[in-house]
Amino acid sequence: MEREAVLVGIDVGTTKVTALIGEVGRDGGLTIIGKGTVATTGLKKGVVVNIEQTVQSIAGAVEQAERLSGWKIDRAFVGVGGQHVESQNSRGAVSVSGHAKEVSREDINRATEVARAVRIPSDRDVLHVLPRQFIVDGQEGVKDPLEMSAVRLEVETHIVTGSATAVQNLTKCVVAGGVKIDELVADSLASAEAVLSETEKELGVAVADIGAGTIDLALFADGSPFYTSVLPVGGNNVTMDIAAVMKTTLQVAEELKIHNGTCDLRAVDADEMINVAMLGEEAGRTVSRLELCQVIEARMRETFELLANEMKGTGHGMLPAGIVLTGGGAELAGAAELGREVLQMPVRIAGPSGVGGLVDNLLTPANSTAIGLLRWGAVVLAQGEPGRYESAPAMGGLGRLRDALRSIFP
Repeated sequence: MEREAVLVGIDVGTTKVTALIGEVGRDGGLTIIGKGTVATTGLKKGVVVNIEQTVQSIAGAVEQAERLSGWKIDRAFVGVGGQHVESQNSRGAVSVSGHAKEVSREDINRATEVARAVRIPSDRDVLHVLPRQFIVDGQEGVKDPLEMSAVRLEVETHIVTGSATAVQNLTKCVVAGGVKIDELVADSLASAEAVLSETEKELGVAVADIGAGTIDLALFADGSPFYTSVLPVGGNNVTMDIAAVMKTTLQVAEELKIHNGTCDLRAVDADEMINVAMLGEEAGRTVSRLELCQVIEARMRETFELLANEMKGTGHGMLPAGIVLTGGGAELAGAAELGREVLQMPVRIAGPSGVGGLVDNLLTPANSTAIGLLRWGAVVLAQGEPGRYESAPAMGGLGRLRDALRSIFP
């Protein structure tokens, strides 16, 4: 494979930091050449609560990935999570300039700038301004209006914002870990890059990345996102319920969930017993596996009901392609079955695919955000000119693309 660029993605999650280094080929193919994962306690529900601990975890994951690849990480695409991530949609319209009355790149930029000028509170940072569709002289559904004859150009955009302080603290941790930031990407949009097909996005689909502390949700229709949010629940809630009911440690509860748990009670034999190490007791005791699974099922049912309410609240009815569950929490046995029952729509569990290289234990739902960040970077690269990550003069396009964007959105 002829190398086009080397990209880095860093997923700073509630319980772990993952750093991936990927080569992008001239054909757009992605090969993982370095990976590092370090547990962290510096975040709570996707938001930095301890700077020093988070910096150590980021630096540790980066160092692992560098050692494996022999590559020095200079900059990265970094995921942003936490309940502070919100979205809104906005329209902008301009008259097409120039004598020929043909839509120019400048007209597109001006329309996007008008859409972006929507009132955003000063305590929030804009993460993304994504054009959903263009309307050319009343004709809707135009994906790329460049060089079309027109008098008036409108653009419909999806704007994703985050709390300025939460974004600043994350940025501070990444930079202190020795890495510059290429772009901050909402976790749900990164995960969508890893697990959704273009057909699903066109039809209408949701992606829910169930992490340890949060669920990153994005809804798509007509090929682009129209709603992005984060719910403050995740796999840790299930673990804490098990620990409380079974009177055991969080570590034992997590192991019980993974090895003996399921959300599908029909799959459990009522007579089956399992051994549980108890707090303050050496011998432990046997408990009914059904009792364990009932605790899991109750919490996951409530989680899916929260998801259903969040999606209903968007006012967008049925999503024909249903919902794709990813993230570590989606690996829980029976999640798809319970999801179908509660959400009343197609549900599939998905991890990333179509990636080569060091993929042992990587192509699981838990790594969708990290691999999605590399895919996001590859798309940005493809939209610019040939890349800029090679130390050789081969790279420069992403920088130019970013400079162009900065001139539009200073």
